[in-house]
Amino acid sequence: MQTGQRGEGSGNTKGSPPTRRGFLEGALAGALGGALGPRVLQAAGSIAEQAPSGPPLPPLRLGLVTYNLAKDWDLKTILKNCTEAKFEAVELRATHAHGVEVSLTQERRREVRALFQGSPVRLASLGSAFEFHSADPAEVRKNIEGAKEYAKLAADVGAQGIKVRPNGLQTRKGIPAEDTLRQIGRSLAEVGEAAGQLGVEVRVEVHGGDTSRLPNMRKILDQAAHPNVFVCWNSNDSDLLDGGLEENFALVKEKIRFVHMRDLFIENYPWRKLLRLLREARYAGYCCAEISESNDPLRVMRYYRALFLAYQDLL
Repeated sequence: MQTGQRGEGSGNTKGSPPTRRGFLEGALAGALGGALGPRVLQAAGSIAEQAPSGPPLPPLRLGLVTYNLAKDWDLKTILKNCTEAKFEAVELRATHAHGVEVSLTQERRREVRALFQGSPVRLASLGSAFEFHSADPAEVRKNIEGAKEYAKLAADVGAQGIKVRPNGLQTRKGIPAEDTLRQIGRSLAEVGEAAGQLGVEVRVEVHGGDTSRLPNMRKILDQAAHPNVFVCWNSNDSDLLDGGLEENFALVKEKIRFVHMRDLFIENYPWRKLLRLLREARYAGYCCAEISESNDPLRVMRYYRALFLAYQDLL
């Protein structure tokens, strides 16, 4: 269309015969103006003027947790499928078929690193089950040392961070909740210090009975009091307890470095609100789908990404 030319339906121009669509649009506008009155039209204009201004919120980035959809895939299959489905990153869960474990030789660790460096998919995290809530000090020490070794593996293969977790309290054994929360926090501080020297973040998953309550997670962070101990938001139903999603999110938002998300069709979890909160917090990490196995995984991944993008478009 040439400069200055107006398309059909844009209204009449001087010297041109009126079009049917232009006539109808003008008549409708006049009818609405008369029926609704100037106050309604003024309010509509006011709403338009109140549209958010300033720089747009950053888009969120999608990744995959290999638990459980990709638990039987080798590394090449993970990279191939994530690339095809346009997933940008992955968290490799320990014990799965891809075999990225602390038992890897240095040569094999270099090979894993090279695979990701040659791919558009980032190795965002290694996901472990190391936990620090046990009433047995020897068990706690075993998990601390195991997490430190896992951080070395992450550094060798080029992972940005490791996922660890709490897994409950010990009140049934007569141990006060505050004592267990303190123990978890101090264990995380030790792991965070060791991992930080390797350039690897420690992300504690919001996980476990009672420890998945965000006020308790805040207490764990306060006990850790370490700049390299962060949060892996886990999209639990418990996020909606206590003060609700927004209040719980605010407790830890400055510490969130990784996000796990369940199936987006789950209606009792406010996914759009979570995405809005993450974007408003300028979250720059990955939101990783942690979903069940499928006989058609690529199709599931593509639908997941489509819904993930659509929810953001509606914000």
